[in-house]
Formats: sequence, structure tokens, C-alpha cells
Amino acid sequence: MTGTAPGSGGSRETRALLYSHDTFGLGHLRRSRTIATALVEADPLCSALIVTGSPIAGRFDFPERVDHVRLPGVVKLADGSYTSSNLPMDIDQMVGLRGAIIATADREFQSDLMIIDKEPWGFRHELADTLKAARARGARIVLGIRDVLDDEDALVREWRRKGAIGAIEEFYDEIWVYGIPQICRPLAGLGLSQRMEDRVIYTGYLRRDGADWPAEVGTELPDEPYILATTGGGGDGAALVDWVLRAYEADPKLGPHALIVYGPFMHAAHRHDFDNRVAALGGRVTALSFDPRLERLLADAQGVVAMGGYNTFCEILSMDKPAIIAPRTRPRREQLIRASAAEELGLVRMLYTERDGAGAMTMASAIRALAQQKRPSEVRIPGLLSGLETIAARVTGAAPAYAAAGE
Repeated sequence: MTGTAPGSGGSRETRALLYSHDTFGLGHLRRSRTIATALVEADPLCSALIVTGSPIAGRFDFPERVDHVRLPGVVKLADGSYTSSNLPMDIDQMVGLRGAIIATADREFQSDLMIIDKEPWGFRHELADTLKAARARGARIVLGIRDVLDDEDALVREWRRKGAIGAIEEFYDEIWVYGIPQICRPLAGLGLSQRMEDRVIYTGYLRRDGADWPAEVGTELPDEPYILATTGGGGDGAALVDWVLRAYEADPKLGPHALIVYGPFMHAAHRHDFDNRVAALGGRVTALSFDPRLERLLADAQGVVAMGGYNTFCEILSMDKPAIIAPRTRPRREQLIRASAAEELGLVRMLYTERDGAGAMTMASAIRALAQQKRPSEVRIPGLLSGLETIAARVTGAAPAYAAAGE
């Protein structure tokens, strides 16, 4: 490693390694990709390597000076244990293989900035050797977490079991919370030292720009105004799609047109059933499995119906769309915590089945009301969408060494 350290303000090449374990869904990869893109746009001497376990990483575009390494996949079983996705290896062997790939990639790339997504040790401690090597050569190591992780009690148990606090205290220089404290203080009550508490930075949410791809790139959009119903990765989104379809089935006059994106991980049997129901609605609903340029679909929508995962929430705020959030509550209450706080701030409308019921007309009424619903921009919250600017400033040295927690 040559030159001055990242964040010192010196002119030099910066190499950033972003890790996301990605055993399920799209959230971690999409967040890492957004941050990496912002870093190289802010600094022409920066390059970024994303190390990810996402099985569909290759279906995304990456900008110049950003690339990725795909780790062998693992999947979570119904009993909570993990197994290899494709290779005939037990989970301990798989973790060893993944750890060796990560360590080799970091050693050859010689990153001087590491941004670790959510898991301080990585998946089942697969980052242990990499963290030790990075710390020995003086790399700056940052833990990046979304605005909400889970209920405090559940998170305390999980982090104690994983030894997460020990990893943070030993290896990490800062913690970036990609949100605002008005929504959640995700690390409250976890037992961080005062030294690390002082190094918790609330960045604001990660702004997403509307896509400027030509019309022929990606999914062909409906000719008429539409709302977008999106489940994110889709592995746990069947209930939301069913609720939207029931609304259109129960109310023949419901509009506008609905464009439903199932997500790449939705079960094939669910997709088949939903496709048949969509076909029976006489052109009032369109459905597709996946589009890597979801931002383009969202930018042109009149409103959004979603489960309220982190990335979708950022896109709703960034593109200033009236939104209905129907959060899941298992296996984590993350989406419910986020949606409840966002509704209290006036940013979205939440439909929570335990409060509002799950009737078809409940969803139909909410969809019809989207046209009169306030946009997020009508709520003035300083720093709401400052995440990428804050991160770029901390990497390039334009920000102070440390900011007080909550600022």
C-alpha cells in the first residue's frame, strides 16, 4: 500500500473492498453496489471491489472501476441451519472456501478501505483472517449497517451469540448507519464502548437516482399510468402480491394499472398461480419476474406498494413517490419498525394486517388513495437523503474525523 491513508485528504489511489454475505435476497448487494458507485464517482482515483455471495450478482451492471467477486453460495434451511447451494460440501468446508477466497481477493487487491455490510465477522466468521490482515497493514475498516436491524432484545441475543461486539471493538474504526436516528437507533443497548459509540455516524439514507437508460433497455413499461408493486428479492413476497391481486379482483374499477415485479427469488409455483390470475384481470395488471433496473420502473410509477425493505424505502424517498408499505414481521421485525416510524413521520402509509386487517378492499382503498397521498418531500427532515454525500466526504477526507452519534 502506497501514499497517504484514505480520508487524509492526500491525492492518491484508493482501493475500497465492500463485503456483503448475501445468503438471501438482494438488499446487501444492491446497497454495496450503490455505495461503490458513489465512491468512484466522487473520486477519480478510487476503485472498488465488491465481494458478494449473491447468486444473481452477474445480472447487474457495474460502472467503470467497480467489479465484483462472486462467492460460492449458501442457503438457509427451514430449521435455521445453512448448507451449500450447489457444491457437495458441508457448511464448515464451504465457510473455509469462502473465507479463503475473500482473504485472497483482499490480499491481491490490497484494499486500504474495507466496508463490511451488517455482519462484523462476516458469515460464520469467514472474515476473521481478512480482518486480521487488513488491520495489520493499516487498512481503515468500517461496519456499514442499515437503519433498522431488528428488535433490540432479539439483536442483543444474536450479537452476543456471534461475538459481534468483540469484533467491532477489535477491528473497526467506524460504524456507518445508513439512515437517520428519527427512524431508529439500531445499536442502542448493545453494549458498545464509549469509544465506538462516538464513532457511530448516521449518514442519512442512500439516494437513488432515476435511471437514464434508453427506453429500449430493460423492461417495456406500460403505455398507461401505473403503480408499481415490488417485493424486492421476492423470496418472502407472495403475501404482498396476493393482496394486490385480491384488491384488483375484488374491485373491477380499481385503477390505475398495476405493474407487479415478483422478484427473482419468488417460488415458481407462486409465480405460476399469480400469472394465471394476472391473465384473468383483462390487462389491468402486468407482472414480470425481475428487472435489474428497478429504479427506472419506480421512477415512472405514480405510486408504490411494497414490503418496505431498506433499498425500496431509499428509492421511494429518492424518487419522491407516495407509497403503501405492507411490512413483513418474520423472521425479523425490521420492516415493521421502519414502516411504523416512517408513517409517524408522514413519509409513507403503512398497512399492517394486525391493525388494519388483510381484506381485499383495505388494499384497494389504499391504492385508490395513493393519488391524494402526500409525497415524502412534503416532510422536511434535514439530512434525510444525505447518505452517499456523507460517505464520500468521509472517504475523501472532506468530513471531520468523527461526528457525534446522532448528528
